[in-house]
Amino acid sequence: MAIHREARAGSQCPRGAAFSLIELLVVLALMIILYFMLFSSGSRSYQRRQQSVCRQNLQFIHMALQMYAGDQANRYPATKGAATSEAPLSLLVPRYTARTDIFICPGSGHRKPPDAQPFTQRKISYAYLMGLTNDAPADQWLMSDAQAHLRPKDVGEVLFALEKKQAGNNHRQFGGNLLFCDGRTEFSPSLANSRLAVPTNSVPLNPKP
Repeated sequence: MAIHREARAGSQCPRGAAFSLIELLVVLALMIILYFMLFSSGSRSYQRRQQSVCRQNLQFIHMALQMYAGDQANRYPATKGAATSEAPLSLLVPRYTARTDIFICPGSGHRKPPDAQPFTQRKISYAYLMGLTNDAPADQWLMSDAQAHLRPKDVGEVLFALEKKQAGNNHRQFGGNLLFCDGRTEFSPSLANSRLAVPTNSVPLNPKP
């Protein structure tokens, strides 16, 4: 009889073991949620990291633009009748840069064009103000992440997408980067925090939709 009672007692799991399993599942669930909050492409922290790489891309492109202007009477790339930024910026490749990854915003998910090949027929990620020269004012914007629209913008107007499904959403709804003629790059929220002019004889171009 004593042996029977001991067998029954041994077959039962300690009450604390059940709670430990529940706790483990809760911890795993929290880890999964935290992972998606930090590392999914739609998270603010992920896009902040990608914006840093994006700024480096724009600075590399600016160096190529400077070299191009040095050979072209101080003029930045321009192509007659261009409707998107791919055509003029493609003139930089391969003579002034063989890298094409720098024309793709890392937060956008766009595919990189083949290295050292012009990308007129492909898609890049950046807007470009065509028609400027390298003696333009230092605070004139020259390139940026794809914009929500191409009109001049006053402070507080929509610059980048307010929602991830709208146009100009390289970094979803978390703003984007601007490159100025002096080579400076700045982050801007979705609503412009400075005035963005479009000078006479210049044409703002977004990348292909």
